[in-house]
Amino acid sequence: MEASVEPTPPQSDAARVVLHVADGIGHLRLNRPEKMNAFDIVQFTALADHINEIATRKDIRCLVLSGEGRAFSVGLDLQALDGPDRFPDLMPRTYGASNVFQHCAWGLHRLPMPVIAAAHGFAFGAGFQVMLGADIRVASPDLECAMMEIRWGIAPDMAGIALLRNIVRSDVAREITFTGRRIKADEAAALGLVTYVADDPVAKAMEIARAIAASSPDAVRAGKRLLNLEADAVTILMEESREQDALMASANHREAVAAGMEKRPPVFRD
Repeated sequence: MEASVEPTPPQSDAARVVLHVADGIGHLRLNRPEKMNAFDIVQFTALADHINEIATRKDIRCLVLSGEGRAFSVGLDLQALDGPDRFPDLMPRTYGASNVFQHCAWGLHRLPMPVIAAAHGFAFGAGFQVMLGADIRVASPDLECAMMEIRWGIAPDMAGIALLRNIVRSDVAREITFTGRRIKADEAAALGLVTYVADDPVAKAMEIARAIAASSPDAVRAGKRLLNLEADAVTILMEESREQDALMASANHREAVAAGMEKRPPVFRD
C-alpha cells in the first residue's frame, strides 16, 4: 500500500489548470495554450494540486483530461530550466510515493475514479507521460506522441516507465523509450497507447464518461482499485471477494437490482 498523500508543494497558479464539474463528470483542462501547454514548475504544481483535490471528491464519478489550444501538451518548457523558477530536487517524496512531477501522471493513475485523456495535436515528453496516467486515452487523428526525454539526454522520470510497461509490450516500451520517435495516432492505437481515435476526442471522451457516470460509483471505483492492484493472482482473487462483499451490501447495489427489475434508470448515490 502506498503512503498517504501529504503534499507540501509551492504555490501554484490555479488558472493554469481549470476544472469544471457537471452531472458527475469532471473536465480538467491544461490551460496554457500560448505555450501549447508546456510544463514549467507552476504548471506541474497546478496539475498536482488539482489531482489532490479531485481525489477527495465524491461528486466526480469520471474525469476527462484535455488541453486548451493547439496541443494536449508539448512537454517540458525548456526555457524554464534556465529561469528563476528552476525545478526543485527530484528526490523528496512530497506526494506519497511520488515527487510533484511523477504525481502529475501517477496521481491520475491512482485517482479513485476513472480518468479519460482526450489528446490532440502533440503529447510529447511530460505531456505523453501525463496522458499515460489516464485509464482510457482518446486521440485526435492528428495526434503525435513521443517519449522524447532521450533527445535531451535524460530518461522518463514522471512515472512514464511504471505506466508504459503495463500498457504496451516490453519490446515496444523499450523501443519508444530508447528512440524518442514520434508516433502518429493510428500507430498509437495499433500499439495500444491510445484506446480510440476520434475526430473530436473531447466529445468521444465525454460520451464514455457519461456511460461510466451512469453506473454505480461504488462498483466503478471498486473495479479501478482491483485493476490497479500490483499483486499476485492469489491476492487479487481475495481482493475481488472483499470488494464484492462490500458492494453486495451497498445501497447502490440494491438500487441497481431494483432499477433493473422495475425497468427504469437507476439513481445512484455518491
